[in-house]
Amino acid sequence: MKIVVCIKQVPSTNKVQLHPETNTIIRDGRQSVTNPFDTYAIEEAIQIKEKTGGQTIAISMGIPETERLLKDAVGRGIDQAVLLSDKAFAGADTLATSYTLSLGIRDLMPVDLILCGKMAVDGDTAQIGPELAEQLGIPHVTDVTEVLEVKSNYLICKKEIDNGYQLLKVELPALLTVVKDINMPRMPSIEGVLQSETVEVIRKDAQDLKAEISKLGLCGSPTQVVKTFMPERDSEAIEISGSTEEKAVKIKKVIEEVLGNGGSKD
Repeated sequence: MKIVVCIKQVPSTNKVQLHPETNTIIRDGRQSVTNPFDTYAIEEAIQIKEKTGGQTIAISMGIPETERLLKDAVGRGIDQAVLLSDKAFAGADTLATSYTLSLGIRDLMPVDLILCGKMAVDGDTAQIGPELAEQLGIPHVTDVTEVLEVKSNYLICKKEIDNGYQLLKVELPALLTVVKDINMPRMPSIEGVLQSETVEVIRKDAQDLKAEISKLGLCGSPTQVVKTFMPERDSEAIEISGSTEEKAVKIKKVIEEVLGNGGSKD
């Protein structure tokens, strides 16, 4: 079984900087980490491989420094790593990103299973997994909490829904997005770290992927950030003291002032 895991680099700090012209996130490889949800996808891929055999491959679209995070995945037990890196990919929204990833995964075909984290913590869209599956024309299941059984042509998984769970049988090849409850990611082993230092991360650019330039980066992104801003906070705390009756009167006065209704009973 061949399993591909999609990982993304995200800022390791809350102080995210945006490009003044494109309004896209400025990504600094030195201050980036693997998207937390993707670490659970990495672990699940390794666990499935340990049970069924086969090969695991981590793939990412990002700046050259993303290679460091791919090597970390190898240190945790992933067999191979692929980095899709090209200036033409810059500024991509979820549609352009899923298009680029689909080209990279097509080069790895045949693939039995693709795993993604539920969402990226720097965007919170949770769109890449489903869009990637649609690009590849394969079934997908989101918010998977457990993979119960894996066979050569299907798997059974448990999906989280609003009021409980669903058990689903999914034909392979397929794509799953996983939540944090699915497992506990392992740390890189000493042997794994040593191996990751010597592993060759396969790099591919737009030309290697035979990509349509009009579908990449900002050009291929139908959604773009128009404006970003920090919300103004003007809240304040008021201490109210006195007897119960006095507190009630003061609270009523504060509410009336906030609502600006001059004491109306409406």
